Amino acid sequence: MSITTVDTPASPTPDPDVLATNPAWLSLKQSAEALHPLQSKDGSIEDAASHTTARDHVAAIIDAVGELAPLFPWDAEYLEAVQADFRRWADDGFGVPDFYDALVAFRPEQHRVHGLAHLVVFPMYTQNGSRDRHVEAVLVEVLWPDFVAELEAGDFSNKLFVPIRFIDFTAGYDTNAAVLFPETVAMRAIPQFTWGAIFSDREAARFRRVVSTASEITKLELPDDARELLDDQKLAEETFIMWDLIHDRTHMRGDLPFDPFMIKQRMPYFLYSLEEMRCDMTAFRESVRLERELSARDAGDGDPLTDAEREILRHAKLVQYAVIFDRIFRFALTGSRSRNYDGLGGQLLFAWMHQRGVLHWTDTKLTIDWADVPDVVVALGEAINDLYWRSIDRPKTAHWLAAYELVRSVLEPHPASAWARGLDDETLMGPPRGMTDAVLDDEFPLSMFYEALRKKMGDVIESTSGITGRD
Repeated sequence: MSITTVDTPASPTPDPDVLATNPAWLSLKQSAEALHPLQSKDGSIEDAASHTTARDHVAAIIDAVGELAPLFPWDAEYLEAVQADFRRWADDGFGVPDFYDALVAFRPEQHRVHGLAHLVVFPMYTQNGSRDRHVEAVLVEVLWPDFVAELEAGDFSNKLFVPIRFIDFTAGYDTNAAVLFPETVAMRAIPQFTWGAIFSDREAARFRRVVSTASEITKLELPDDARELLDDQKLAEETFIMWDLIHDRTHMRGDLPFDPFMIKQRMPYFLYSLEEMRCDMTAFRESVRLERELSARDAGDGDPLTDAEREILRHAKLVQYAVIFDRIFRFALTGSRSRNYDGLGGQLLFAWMHQRGVLHWTDTKLTIDWADVPDVVVALGEAINDLYWRSIDRPKTAHWLAAYELVRSVLEPHPASAWARGLDDETLMGPPRGMTDAVLDDEFPLSMFYEALRKKMGDVIESTSGITGRD
């Protein structure tokens, strides 16, 4: 069964607009950002001359948290612990911060109630944002629609998954950061992580902006339900929640020849790309299955659909659009060309669909044969799953080479690639690092199609930094 809540809030969740303008929040936000220029990359404050100023800012943060805490009774233990951690940090001379106690006390996965708000403040770095571990604060609101609760309580159990939206945030989140992960927090030891939060509103908002522009540039005629997805922020948020729910749990499931949390390992970046695509293709495949099964029942072949099942059916089709459009339009063109594994995944999906005749770029117009798309895209997921299954019996070197051949069978590598020419025996017989070092930063360059599209899409993609569902 799904964890939905420990105690239903006795008082109404604070109004987001009121929270964002609360004087205590504004004071906390100002003080946290004032600490940033005083902090080193690891979060410490090395200059003793800055300690008096820092203590004033920390005192203001502690006072603000204390004033705001009654608005968040479900987080009482955490908010008390975070004040204590701030006091200890100041009392100990502003060394590398340790917020372990506050982190283990923060349990948002136990309160997955739609509209519930949290105040979160930690010394942390923000993924796809700032790599400096500075004091950051966010006001967030949980998103937990009934149909998502139904999915999570059934075949897609994921007790760690917490979808959220922004209410307000400090500068570290005025970036491309769209996740709130416990592993980014400064702490003395690594606990068992019990939650991971994703800002579905940011994902949805940048998707809508980028894909709307890309479809205009490429003259892509969108189906009515895809157009509705781009026009409706709430609908897009719900769609991304369903996609992320299935994607996130897939990292820990399947025929895995290695630790699914590959960020802990050093390996060629195209392997990270295949892992992300495996999870996305699983979300796509499961959405196709749900759409077909529920559509058959809705046509009279089985029990009538419940209200939640009707929402699942509606969103199952939208997830398929979201996976394709986000991958081929946003992911493929976002970020640098230095070992960009998410970008490579978008390139791979586009080329796979093009080469199998369901995506066409003809007369400077993009068309997609939607009736044939599901089976073609599912086939890409099956190819990756087969690679994983076979690699359980392969040594690491052989698995890496097989993974490269899968990508190379779809995308053209750089002409100067040592991998494409064939690695020499010395590299193959040496430590794995040699193989990783031989991968070019841009092993699979953008196609001419994408080079042209990037020139027209670059500014739009850049404009999504810091975007929220309110923009």
